[in-house]
Formats: sequence, C-alpha cells, structure tokens
Amino acid sequence: MSDTKQFAMVIDQERCIGCEACSIACKIENNATDYWIKVETQGGAVKDTPGGKFPNLTMDFIPKLCNHCENPPCVDSCPEGALQKREDGIVILDQELCTGCQSCLTACPYNIIIFNDDKNLAEKCNFCVHRVDQGFEPFCVICCEGQAMYFGDLNDPNSDISKYMSGKNSFQLKFEEGTNPKVFYIPPRPKRRL
Repeated sequence: MSDTKQFAMVIDQERCIGCEACSIACKIENNATDYWIKVETQGGAVKDTPGGKFPNLTMDFIPKLCNHCENPPCVDSCPEGALQKREDGIVILDQELCTGCQSCLTACPYNIIIFNDDKNLAEKCNFCVHRVDQGFEPFCVICCEGQAMYFGDLNDPNSDISKYMSGKNSFQLKFEEGTNPKVFYIPPRPKRRL
C-alpha cells in the first residue's frame, strides 16, 4: 500500500436513478452558479428519454463531472497556473489566479469545465476538497439517493472505493484520450427480456 493517497470516485450505473441529487448537492455545497455535475442518459439521449428500440428499451444514467485525470490537459493548458493537480490526485482550480482565458475549456476532452460569464472565471468540480481535507466525503456522495457514488483512496485496499470496485468491471470516459480519469463507472447489468 502506497503512503500517498490517490482519491477517485466510482459511480454504479445500476444504482443511479437519474434523480440529480448529486448535481443539486454540488451546486449548493460549492455555491456554484451552474451545475458541476451533469446527469445524462447513457448513449447521449435526451434526459429521461429511453434508449434502444422497443421492446428492448433502457434508461441508464451517467453523471458526468471533472474526471480528476492523472494526466490533466487542463492543467497544462492554463497559462496562469490556476489549475493544479494535488499530490492526492485532486485537480483544483484557484479562482484567484484564473483570468478567464478559457483555454482549459477547450483543453478538457470531457467538456465539463464551466465558464461563469458573470464572474469571467472558469469553474469545475473539485471533489469538495474543503470536505476531503477535513476527512469527509464529497457532498454529492453523501446526498446520492441511490447510493450509487463511492469515493476514497484507490491506494488503500481497505477503502470503500477499493472494496466496491473489487471484482467488478468498470470503465472510464474517453479512456483513449490518455488522461487516465479518476472517475470510474460500473455499467448496469444486461437487462433480461420478460
């Protein structure tokens, strides 16, 4: 086990009910003007519209947030150093240093960094670093109605996230980008036909 923590999140799509409690919790906790977590229907369908073809319809949700990449292109793109990757893997945005140049928005392959026009600043999920630094979980995890979100240290085999991911297939968004995202998804089980 490594002494350095590496924080990550796993979202179980089997348990996600698309209620958007995570989005609202995040917005309230961070006093954000926009949603830093966007809940979409799997496959890019309009929210709350089933995917597939009748009679094999599905309704699987995928909450999208900053992936806190191991190799974050947003950090390299920021000329002011406003985006920084901490030793524990959390990617933070220091709004005091942000000049509103928006280079991070185009660098992020996940299209998840928000630009606040009123403040002329970028905004993004920071895994509720103010809570994590006090030993608490991100607020979205606490408020998840379906108990679909898990957070913790991937380097600790006894952490909730390590235990939850053990033996389960998971995937990362746009893995081919080479960013090595630290948000993992456990896909829903195949649906049985009735």
